[in-house]
Amino acid sequence: MRTATISRKTSETSIDVTVNLDGTGAYRISTGIGFFDHMLEQLARHSLIDLDVTTVGDLHIDQHHTVEDTGLAIGEAVAQALGDKSGIRRYADALSPMDETLTRVAIDISGRPFLVWKTEFTQKRLGEMDTEMFEHWFHSFAQTAGVTLHVETLYGNNNHHIAEAAFKGLARALREAVELDPRKAGVIPSTKGVL
Repeated sequence: MRTATISRKTSETSIDVTVNLDGTGAYRISTGIGFFDHMLEQLARHSLIDLDVTTVGDLHIDQHHTVEDTGLAIGEAVAQALGDKSGIRRYADALSPMDETLTRVAIDISGRPFLVWKTEFTQKRLGEMDTEMFEHWFHSFAQTAGVTLHVETLYGNNNHHIAEAAFKGLARALREAVELDPRKAGVIPSTKGVL
């Protein structure tokens, strides 16, 4: 079982994350931000990665530290669970339709953190979550997971659908990219021999 547990404690947040890359999509999420919890639940369910997240952050200030540090912790847990990345598919992409919205997500578990974000919102908030924090979460996740990640909303106008399509697209791409490929058993998928 490819699992990892991360505890990240700072003066701004206290976070405990456990992931199981070979799970069933089970989740237990508590960040103090309802809409954010909903998005992380989508990530777990559609990636089939079991995800247990408990975040206590300085929400009396704003959501920035809570969202950023949760992204950093989840990314770190995924990277740790992947180990040396031998045998994984590495590359994947997904088209994620949600009613009038269509989002494309592509991922390379490359060891080179990078985010291309081509998604915009017309509202400042969804529920109690600041929409500017979605890009920041994806950036934080990519940074510590060590992945190259492209997220592009091809079209859409409902802000809830735009956010959810991005998380579901990441989930589906991540599910395929971390999957063990029987044709690559024990082989690191790079001509360099390391990722």
